[in-house]
Amino acid sequence: MANSQASSERRSSQPRNRRSKSLNPLSHPFCEHSPFAAIDIAMLFLVLGALAVLTVPYFKFIFHEAAELLPVAVELMGDVLYQAPVAYAAGFVLMFITGIAAWEYISHQSRKCGNPYCKGLRKAVAFDIQLESEECVKCLPPVPKDAFGTRPLELGEDHKELEAELKKMAPPNGRTVLICRSPCGCPAGRMEVWGPKKVRRIKK
Repeated sequence: MANSQASSERRSSQPRNRRSKSLNPLSHPFCEHSPFAAIDIAMLFLVLGALAVLTVPYFKFIFHEAAELLPVAVELMGDVLYQAPVAYAAGFVLMFITGIAAWEYISHQSRKCGNPYCKGLRKAVAFDIQLESEECVKCLPPVPKDAFGTRPLELGEDHKELEAELKKMAPPNGRTVLICRSPCGCPAGRMEVWGPKKVRRIKK
């Protein structure tokens, strides 16, 4: 009985060990004592050595020529600047200012989103809240849904909570307008919430 139980336990433990070894990628027999890793490392060192042998003479030649030409170039530039230092200094300052202006213009144009009225701001305010009273709503023309390329906001689960908070802020017979803006300053989304209606008493 004891021998049969021991043999059964050994048999049950052997497949478990095999499964654990097969699941563990580091215990794979291909990864242990693999000769290909040593060959790859040796090939890598050979390639790096060949590149060093090929490129070192070229670097030496470039450094040698630069060391010979640099004093001559510095002396020639000194002679040229000595003849008219004010003109070259003014030209250098003008080139520096022109480069800064060109860089600012290019960065400003790259920040624009394609809207013809886009201001191209760096980091505009993320959102804007406008409180419009009853008189303001009467004076303003009706805004279509797709005005200025804006779309209605879809916030999912938080939509109702935000709508309730905006309704508390809205004036009677007025509305609260939440405008989400892009980093360039253009409106990206719009949400309108009307306030409580104020009942007018009719005088007899």
